[in-house]
Amino acid sequence: MTLMDAHLIVERGGFRLDLELTIGRGETVALLGPNGAGKTTALRALAGLTPLSGGFLTLDGRDLSATPPEQRPVGVVFQDYLLFPHLSARDNVAFGPRRHGVDRRTAHATADRWLERVGLTDHGRRKPRNLSGGQAQRVALARALAVDPVLLLLDEPLAALDARTRLETRAELRRHLAAHPGATLLVTHDPLDALVLADRLVIVEDGRVVQEGDAATITARPRTDYVAQLVGLNLYRGRGEGHAVRLESGFELTATDVVHGDAFVAFPPAAVALHPSRPDGSPRNTWPATLTDIQRHGDNLRVRLDGPIVVAADITPAAAAYLDLVPGRELWAAVKASETRAYPAE
Repeated sequence: MTLMDAHLIVERGGFRLDLELTIGRGETVALLGPNGAGKTTALRALAGLTPLSGGFLTLDGRDLSATPPEQRPVGVVFQDYLLFPHLSARDNVAFGPRRHGVDRRTAHATADRWLERVGLTDHGRRKPRNLSGGQAQRVALARALAVDPVLLLLDEPLAALDARTRLETRAELRRHLAAHPGATLLVTHDPLDALVLADRLVIVEDGRVVQEGDAATITARPRTDYVAQLVGLNLYRGRGEGHAVRLESGFELTATDVVHGDAFVAFPPAAVALHPSRPDGSPRNTWPATLTDIQRHGDNLRVRLDGPIVVAADITPAAAAYLDLVPGRELWAAVKASETRAYPAE
Protein backbone atom coordinates (compact mmCIF):
# COMPACT_ATOMS: atom_id res chain seq x y z
CA MET A 1 0.00 0.00 0.00
CA THR A 2 1.39 3.40 -0.99
CA LEU A 3 1.96 5.56 2.10
CA MET A 4 3.86 8.42 0.47
CA ASP A 5 3.12 9.80 -2.98
CA ALA A 6 5.12 12.78 -4.17
CA HIS A 7 5.96 14.76 -7.27
CA LEU A 8 8.74 17.10 -6.20
CA ILE A 9 9.48 20.08 -8.44
CA VAL A 10 12.12 22.45 -7.10
CA GLU A 11 13.78 25.17 -9.17
CA ARG A 12 16.87 26.79 -7.70
CA GLY A 13 19.07 28.92 -9.95
CA GLY A 14 19.82 26.86 -13.03
CA PHE A 15 18.95 23.54 -11.36
CA ARG A 16 15.56 21.84 -11.63
CA LEU A 17 14.49 18.84 -9.58
CA ASP A 18 11.58 16.98 -11.16
CA LEU A 19 11.15 13.76 -9.22
CA GLU A 20 8.19 11.42 -8.85
CA LEU A 21 8.50 9.17 -5.82
CA THR A 22 6.28 6.67 -4.02
CA ILE A 23 7.02 4.66 -0.89
CA GLY A 24 4.88 1.92 0.58
CA ARG A 25 4.00 1.23 4.19
CA GLY A 26 7.00 -0.42 5.88
CA GLU A 27 9.15 0.07 2.76
CA THR A 28 12.65 1.55 2.67
CA VAL A 29 13.64 3.28 -0.57
CA ALA A 30 17.23 4.36 -1.24
CA LEU A 31 17.79 7.50 -3.30
CA LEU A 32 21.19 7.36 -4.99
CA GLY A 33 22.96 9.64 -7.42
CA PRO A 34 26.18 11.55 -8.04
CA ASN A 35 26.97 14.82 -6.26
CA GLY A 36 24.63 17.56 -7.42
CA ALA A 37 21.99 15.12 -8.68
CA GLY A 38 19.30 16.49 -6.36
CA LYS A 39 19.23 13.90 -3.56
CA THR A 40 19.53 16.32 -0.66
CA THR A 41 17.17 18.80 -2.35
CA ALA A 42 14.56 16.03 -2.54
CA LEU A 43 15.02 15.14 1.13
CA ARG A 44 14.77 18.78 2.21
CA ALA A 45 11.64 19.24 0.09
CA LEU A 46 10.01 16.23 1.77
CA ALA A 47 10.96 17.58 5.20
CA GLY A 48 9.50 20.99 4.30
CA LEU A 49 12.87 22.72 4.61
CA THR A 50 12.95 23.60 0.90
CA PRO A 51 9.68 24.87 -0.63
CA LEU A 52 8.24 23.20 -3.70
CA SER A 53 8.10 25.17 -6.94
CA GLY A 54 5.43 22.76 -8.12
CA GLY A 55 4.10 19.25 -7.66
CA PHE A 56 2.70 17.79 -4.44
CA LEU A 57 3.36 15.64 -1.38
CA THR A 58 0.80 13.37 0.25
CA LEU A 59 1.44 11.24 3.32
CA ASP A 60 -1.15 8.67 4.35
CA GLY A 61 -3.69 10.46 2.19
CA ARG A 62 -2.97 13.96 3.57
CA ASP A 63 -1.73 16.71 1.28
CA LEU A 64 1.28 18.23 3.04
CA SER A 65 2.60 20.30 0.14
CA ALA A 66 2.21 23.60 2.01
CA THR A 67 2.49 22.27 5.58
CA PRO A 68 5.30 23.81 7.71
CA PRO A 69 8.15 21.45 8.70
CA GLU A 70 7.22 21.35 12.39
CA GLN A 71 3.69 20.18 11.55
CA ARG A 72 4.70 17.34 9.25
CA PRO A 73 4.68 13.74 10.58
CA VAL A 74 8.28 13.40 9.43
CA GLY A 75 11.43 12.35 11.29
CA VAL A 76 14.86 13.29 9.95
CA VAL A 77 18.35 11.95 10.68
CA PHE A 78 20.83 14.39 9.19
CA GLN A 79 24.30 13.43 7.97
CA ASP A 80 26.00 15.19 10.90
CA TYR A 81 23.14 14.19 13.25
CA LEU A 82 22.70 17.81 14.44
CA LEU A 83 22.13 16.83 18.07
CA PHE A 84 21.61 19.79 20.39
CA PRO A 85 25.01 20.11 22.10
CA HIS A 86 23.59 21.64 25.31
CA LEU A 87 21.04 18.83 25.81
CA SER A 88 21.62 15.33 27.15
CA ALA A 89 20.93 12.31 24.95
CA ARG A 90 17.65 11.83 26.83
CA ASP A 91 16.55 15.43 26.30
CA ASN A 92 17.56 15.28 22.64
CA VAL A 93 15.24 12.31 22.11
CA ALA A 94 12.48 13.94 24.18
CA PHE A 95 12.71 17.15 22.13
CA GLY A 96 10.44 15.93 19.32
CA PRO A 97 7.55 14.78 21.51
CA ARG A 98 7.82 18.01 23.52
CA ARG A 99 7.55 20.06 20.30
CA HIS A 100 4.40 18.09 19.51
CA GLY A 101 2.80 19.18 22.79
CA VAL A 102 3.58 16.11 24.93
CA ASP A 103 4.18 16.87 28.63
CA ARG A 104 7.70 16.59 30.03
CA ARG A 105 7.16 13.36 31.99
CA THR A 106 5.58 11.53 29.04
CA ALA A 107 8.24 12.82 26.65
CA HIS A 108 11.02 11.59 28.93
CA ALA A 109 9.32 8.21 29.27
CA THR A 110 9.18 7.99 25.46
CA ALA A 111 12.86 8.97 25.27
CA ASP A 112 13.79 6.30 27.82
CA ARG A 113 11.99 3.62 25.79
CA TRP A 114 13.78 4.64 22.60
CA LEU A 115 17.18 4.84 24.26
CA GLU A 116 16.59 1.31 25.52
CA ARG A 117 15.63 0.16 22.00
CA VAL A 118 18.84 1.55 20.53
CA GLY A 119 20.96 0.13 23.37
CA LEU A 120 21.81 3.41 25.12
CA THR A 121 19.92 3.13 28.40
CA ASP A 122 23.05 4.00 30.37
CA HIS A 123 23.93 6.99 28.18
CA GLY A 124 20.84 9.13 28.68
CA ARG A 125 22.61 11.82 30.74
CA ARG A 126 25.56 12.20 28.39
CA LYS A 127 25.95 15.26 26.20
CA PRO A 128 26.65 14.71 22.49
CA ARG A 129 30.35 15.60 22.96
CA ASN A 130 30.67 12.57 25.25
CA LEU A 131 29.17 10.12 22.75
CA SER A 132 31.01 8.13 20.10
CA GLY A 133 30.03 8.52 16.46
CA GLY A 134 27.98 5.35 16.53
CA GLN A 135 26.25 6.36 19.75
CA ALA A 136 25.43 9.81 18.38
CA GLN A 137 23.93 8.21 15.28
CA ARG A 138 21.71 6.01 17.45
CA VAL A 139 20.56 8.99 19.51
CA ALA A 140 19.72 10.85 16.30
CA LEU A 141 17.75 7.85 15.05
CA ALA A 142 15.91 7.54 18.37
CA ARG A 143 15.09 11.26 18.26
CA ALA A 144 13.65 10.90 14.75
CA LEU A 145 11.58 7.83 15.63
CA ALA A 146 10.31 9.17 18.96
CA VAL A 147 7.67 11.25 17.15
CA ASP A 148 6.21 8.13 15.44
CA PRO A 149 6.85 9.58 11.97
CA VAL A 150 4.79 8.53 8.99
CA LEU A 151 7.90 9.27 6.92
CA LEU A 152 11.48 8.74 8.14
CA LEU A 153 14.22 10.56 6.22
CA LEU A 154 17.84 9.45 6.51
CA ASP A 155 20.50 11.72 4.98
CA GLU A 156 23.77 9.76 4.60
CA PRO A 157 23.25 8.37 8.14
CA LEU A 158 26.46 6.29 8.15
CA ALA A 159 28.81 8.63 6.27
CA ALA A 160 30.41 10.14 9.39
CA LEU A 161 31.39 6.75 10.88
CA ASP A 162 34.67 4.86 10.61
CA ALA A 163 34.64 1.54 8.75
CA ARG A 164 34.27 -0.72 11.79
CA THR A 165 31.57 1.37 13.45
CA ARG A 166 29.80 1.69 10.12
CA LEU A 167 29.58 -2.09 9.73
CA GLU A 168 28.08 -2.54 13.18
CA THR A 169 25.73 0.43 12.91
CA ARG A 170 24.51 -0.61 9.45
CA ALA A 171 23.37 -3.97 10.81
CA GLU A 172 21.63 -2.30 13.74
CA LEU A 173 20.00 0.32 11.51
CA ARG A 174 18.65 -2.43 9.28
CA ARG A 175 16.90 -3.97 12.29
CA HIS A 176 15.27 -0.68 13.25
CA LEU A 177 14.15 0.05 9.69
CA ALA A 178 12.59 -3.40 9.40
CA ALA A 179 10.51 -2.61 12.51
CA HIS A 180 9.46 0.86 11.33
CA PRO A 181 5.79 0.74 10.19
CA GLY A 182 5.98 3.95 8.17
CA ALA A 183 7.80 4.87 4.97
CA THR A 184 11.57 5.42 4.91
CA LEU A 185 13.71 7.31 2.42
CA LEU A 186 17.46 6.74 2.63
CA VAL A 187 19.66 9.24 0.79
CA THR A 188 23.13 7.80 0.21
CA HIS A 189 26.03 7.66 -2.22
CA ASP A 190 27.19 4.29 -0.88
CA PRO A 191 25.85 1.33 -2.88
CA LEU A 192 26.49 -1.08 0.00
CA ASP A 193 24.31 0.96 2.37
CA ALA A 194 21.58 0.99 -0.28
CA LEU A 195 21.81 -2.73 -1.04
CA VAL A 196 21.78 -3.75 2.64
CA LEU A 197 19.18 -1.30 3.95
CA ALA A 198 16.72 -0.65 1.11
CA ASP A 199 13.92 -2.66 -0.46
CA ARG A 200 14.05 -0.58 -3.64
CA LEU A 201 16.56 1.74 -5.29
CA VAL A 202 15.82 4.98 -7.11
CA ILE A 203 18.70 6.47 -9.12
CA VAL A 204 18.58 10.20 -9.81
CA GLU A 205 20.84 12.21 -12.12
CA ASP A 206 20.50 15.89 -13.02
CA GLY A 207 17.30 16.14 -10.99
CA ARG A 208 15.48 13.25 -12.69
CA VAL A 209 14.98 9.54 -12.12
CA VAL A 210 17.09 7.53 -14.57
CA GLN A 211 16.46 4.06 -13.17
CA GLU A 212 14.57 2.37 -10.34
CA GLY A 213 13.87 -1.14 -9.16
CA ASP A 214 15.07 -3.77 -6.73
CA ALA A 215 18.76 -4.42 -6.26
CA ALA A 216 18.82 -7.45 -8.56
CA THR A 217 17.29 -5.49 -11.45
CA ILE A 218 19.55 -2.46 -11.03
CA THR A 219 22.76 -4.48 -10.72
CA ALA A 220 21.93 -6.74 -13.65
CA ARG A 221 20.91 -4.04 -16.13
CA PRO A 222 22.43 -0.62 -15.50
CA ARG A 223 21.21 2.11 -17.84
CA THR A 224 23.70 4.95 -17.27
CA ASP A 225 27.45 5.22 -16.75
CA TYR A 226 26.88 6.31 -13.15
CA VAL A 227 24.78 3.23 -12.38
CA ALA A 228 27.32 0.99 -14.12
CA GLN A 229 30.12 2.41 -11.97
CA LEU A 230 27.93 2.06 -8.90
CA VAL A 231 27.42 -1.67 -9.47
CA GLY A 232 30.91 -2.26 -10.90
CA LEU A 233 30.24 -3.01 -14.58
CA ASN A 234 31.69 -1.87 -17.88
CA LEU A 235 28.77 -0.47 -19.88
CA TYR A 236 28.44 0.50 -23.56
CA ARG A 237 25.59 1.55 -25.78
CA GLY A 238 25.16 0.62 -29.41
CA ARG A 239 22.96 -1.04 -31.99
CA GLY A 240 21.94 -4.65 -31.49
CA GLU A 241 22.25 -6.90 -34.52
CA GLY A 242 21.42 -10.34 -33.15
CA HIS A 243 24.24 -11.56 -30.93
CA ALA A 244 26.38 -8.53 -31.76
CA VAL A 245 26.14 -4.96 -30.51
CA ARG A 246 27.85 -2.41 -32.75
CA LEU A 247 29.04 0.71 -30.88
CA GLU A 248 29.10 4.21 -32.36
CA SER A 249 32.85 3.85 -32.93
CA GLY A 250 32.18 0.85 -35.14
CA PHE A 251 33.65 -1.58 -32.59
CA GLU A 252 31.53 -4.69 -32.09
CA LEU A 253 30.91 -6.72 -28.95
CA THR A 254 29.40 -10.20 -29.07
CA ALA A 255 27.08 -11.63 -26.41
CA THR A 256 25.03 -14.78 -26.02
CA ASP A 257 21.88 -12.64 -25.72
CA VAL A 258 19.98 -11.66 -28.85
CA VAL A 259 19.08 -7.98 -29.18
CA HIS A 260 17.86 -5.80 -32.03
CA GLY A 261 17.85 -2.02 -32.12
CA ASP A 262 19.14 0.37 -29.46
CA ALA A 263 20.91 -1.75 -26.84
CA PHE A 264 23.27 -1.83 -23.90
CA VAL A 265 26.08 -4.32 -23.47
CA ALA A 266 27.78 -4.86 -20.10
CA PHE A 267 30.36 -7.08 -18.42
CA PRO A 268 32.24 -7.04 -15.10
CA PRO A 269 35.92 -6.06 -14.85
CA ALA A 270 36.66 -9.58 -13.61
CA ALA A 271 35.53 -10.95 -17.00
CA VAL A 272 38.33 -9.14 -18.82
CA ALA A 273 41.40 -11.29 -19.45
CA LEU A 274 44.71 -9.63 -20.39
CA HIS A 275 47.34 -11.19 -22.65
CA PRO A 276 50.80 -10.08 -23.80
CA SER A 277 49.88 -11.02 -27.39
CA ARG A 278 46.72 -11.82 -29.32
CA PRO A 279 45.07 -14.85 -27.69
CA ASP A 280 44.04 -18.01 -29.46
CA GLY A 281 40.96 -20.04 -28.56
CA SER A 282 37.39 -19.27 -27.58
CA PRO A 283 37.04 -15.57 -26.69
CA ARG A 284 34.74 -13.88 -29.20
CA ASN A 285 35.71 -10.38 -28.11
CA THR A 286 39.38 -9.47 -28.43
CA TRP A 287 41.06 -6.13 -29.03
CA PRO A 288 44.41 -4.37 -28.59
CA ALA A 289 44.59 -2.10 -25.55
CA THR A 290 46.96 0.28 -23.79
CA LEU A 291 47.19 0.31 -20.01
CA THR A 292 46.57 3.84 -18.66
CA ASP A 293 46.19 3.32 -14.90
CA ILE A 294 46.59 0.66 -12.23
CA GLN A 295 45.28 0.76 -8.66
CA ARG A 296 44.71 -1.65 -5.80
CA HIS A 297 41.13 -2.93 -5.63
CA GLY A 298 40.53 -5.16 -2.62
CA ASP A 299 42.87 -8.14 -2.90
CA ASN A 300 43.31 -7.59 -6.63
CA LEU A 301 44.29 -4.76 -8.97
CA ARG A 302 41.94 -2.61 -11.04
CA VAL A 303 43.51 -1.53 -14.35
CA ARG A 304 42.17 0.98 -16.88
CA LEU A 305 42.71 0.32 -20.56
CA ASP A 306 42.39 2.54 -23.60
CA GLY A 307 41.77 1.32 -27.13
CA PRO A 308 38.69 0.75 -29.29
CA ILE A 309 36.77 0.90 -25.99
CA VAL A 310 37.78 2.21 -22.57
CA VAL A 311 37.54 -0.66 -20.13
CA ALA A 312 38.26 -1.58 -16.50
CA ALA A 313 39.77 -4.99 -15.73
CA ASP A 314 40.46 -6.77 -12.45
CA ILE A 315 43.55 -8.96 -12.23
CA THR A 316 45.60 -10.61 -9.52
CA PRO A 317 48.96 -9.18 -8.39
CA ALA A 318 50.60 -12.35 -9.77
CA ALA A 319 49.09 -11.72 -13.21
CA ALA A 320 50.23 -8.10 -13.07
CA ALA A 321 53.78 -9.20 -12.33
CA TYR A 322 53.70 -11.77 -15.16
CA LEU A 323 52.44 -9.15 -17.63
CA ASP A 324 54.93 -6.54 -16.38
CA LEU A 325 52.14 -3.99 -16.12
CA VAL A 326 53.14 -0.33 -16.26
CA PRO A 327 51.27 2.63 -17.78
CA GLY A 328 51.72 2.60 -21.53
CA ARG A 329 52.06 -1.19 -21.74
CA GLU A 330 50.55 -2.62 -24.94
CA LEU A 331 48.30 -5.64 -24.30
CA TRP A 332 45.43 -7.65 -25.73
CA ALA A 333 42.10 -7.77 -23.89
CA ALA A 334 39.56 -10.55 -24.23
CA VAL A 335 36.04 -11.17 -22.92
CA LYS A 336 34.05 -14.32 -23.56
CA ALA A 337 30.62 -13.83 -25.13
CA SER A 338 29.16 -15.94 -22.31
CA GLU A 339 30.29 -13.33 -19.76
CA THR A 340 28.81 -10.41 -21.70
CA ARG A 341 25.19 -9.32 -21.26
CA ALA A 342 23.21 -7.42 -23.87
CA TYR A 343 19.73 -5.95 -23.34
CA PRO A 344 17.43 -3.36 -24.93
CA ALA A 345 18.08 0.29 -24.14
CA GLU A 346 14.43 1.28 -24.52
